[in-house]
Amino acid sequence: MAVELNTAEALKLWHDTHLELVRDTEPDLSARQVTILLTVYLEPPPHTVRGLATKLGVTKPVITRALDSMGRLNLVNRKRDPSDRRNVLVQRTVKGSLFVERLADTVCQRAANLRAVIA
Repeated sequence: MAVELNTAEALKLWHDTHLELVRDTEPDLSARQVTILLTVYLEPPPHTVRGLATKLGVTKPVITRALDSMGRLNLVNRKRDPSDRRNVLVQRTVKGSLFVERLADTVCQRAANLRAVIA
């Protein structure tokens, strides 16, 4: 069931979701890192540093820095493409999958709370 939100409600959902993320024990990711992570987990692979940079409209070093941080947290993994060693493939991890699943649960819970207030 689709729920229409006005501007204030949409921003409240965004705020409440981020507030939950700041308060929990999960890694505190930047908006860029969350966008990269969701791209890797929601869109079909393969994902490359070059492809992510193009999609997000940023440089490859920007993607590399974000992936360095997320790699240290074991949210993504990188390896050279065996068919073209110039490419670096970005791969999903179990820990990253669980992070994205908890993020989705948080968004759903916050949306349900907002829906209860709207109703």
